[in-house]
Amino acid sequence: MATNAKIVHHWQLDVFQLAREAAQQFFQLSKRFPKEETYSLTDQGRRSSRAVGAIVAEGWRRRKYEAAFVNKLNEAEGEAAETQVWVMHAVDCEYLTKSEGRELHRLYDRILGKLVNMGNRPEVWLLKKTASE
Repeated sequence: MATNAKIVHHWQLDVFQLAREAAQQFFQLSKRFPKEETYSLTDQGRRSSRAVGAIVAEGWRRRKYEAAFVNKLNEAEGEAAETQVWVMHAVDCEYLTKSEGRELHRLYDRILGKLVNMGNRPEVWLLKKTASE
């Protein structure tokens, strides 16, 4: 969605919905990872993939202050990029097919694009200050 005029809750944001979808895809695919990856690639990838949506939600609640909002969007970008790295490792180790890895990587590219666009135009998303503030 282009503006926050219709959006009241973070779960209405396209980027949040995509982040949930991507995290769920990573989770489902990571069920196939070998046991020896449980506390490394599997855990790290699941954490970073889930963090994207959580940080977007946190940023949404901090949009009264531009710097805090943009900082959270930037943190979410970092988690999305980290997840892309874990996906690459999973492909390198042949836990994911190249096709699966490419699809998930592209989904995170879409998420990153939306986060960058929001961060480049935060005024569209910020809460409007009242006259008493």
